Amino acid sequence: MKLTLVGAGPGDPDLITVKGIKALKQADVVMYDALVHPDLLDYCRPDALKVYVGKRRGAYSCVQEEINPLIVHYAQQYGHVVRLKGGDSFVFGRGYEEVEFAREQGIETAVIPGLSSSYAVPAAAGIPLTTRGISESFWVVTGTTKAGQLSSDLGLAAQSSATVVILMGMHKLADIMAVFSECGKAETPVAIIQNGTLPDQQLVTGHVSDIVTRTEEAGVGNPAIIVVGEVAKLAPSDIVTLTNQVQSSL
Repeated sequence: MKLTLVGAGPGDPDLITVKGIKALKQADVVMYDALVHPDLLDYCRPDALKVYVGKRRGAYSCVQEEINPLIVHYAQQYGHVVRLKGGDSFVFGRGYEEVEFAREQGIETAVIPGLSSSYAVPAAAGIPLTTRGISESFWVVTGTTKAGQLSSDLGLAAQSSATVVILMGMHKLADIMAVFSECGKAETPVAIIQNGTLPDQQLVTGHVSDIVTRTEEAGVGNPAIIVVGEVAKLAPSDIVTLTNQVQSSL
């Protein structure tokens, strides 16, 4: 019995690691999330069981309390379970909870890191999270806590000079921008990237004071990454076109 956590990367199926692909080829069962690109399932053996356990806001979700025992069940029944999660499973992916639960049931575990969307998506949009003379550090903050509230870390991040990357925050975008405004950051640049690294990637830029309106006008929503800081203004205006050209040539 074995559980292998595999980070699928930020969206583009080519951004999974070689080690992650090897694990998929060896799996007896693959349990995958909503943000996992379907092409990655092509690496699975034809006889492997594929189980969707996605969690998406506003749609049917398989809650974490159901997923944990399912992992144990499939490991006991089939052998090697690969838990395929978007981005990196240890960055707001609740991966540690799954590993810990499996270990408590006597199941061997392994973790294969993935590219986190927190830095890979901005990079694909041409936005460096740090660059000399502009940003020396960055914060990665969740948009909401387990209780559904804004993280208290957000206010601390807004007071710093660092780049702030916010995950899972689009449904509270107005509240998040209000935090930055209260810290005197109304004119700080903001970039929002939807479907990062994919052919339908969309980028909206603006400032704390107007990004909510700009995002609504562009029709941009989840899944998206929010980047707040001076580096947000560095994204080239033709990044979406460039991204599509690169992917179509591969």
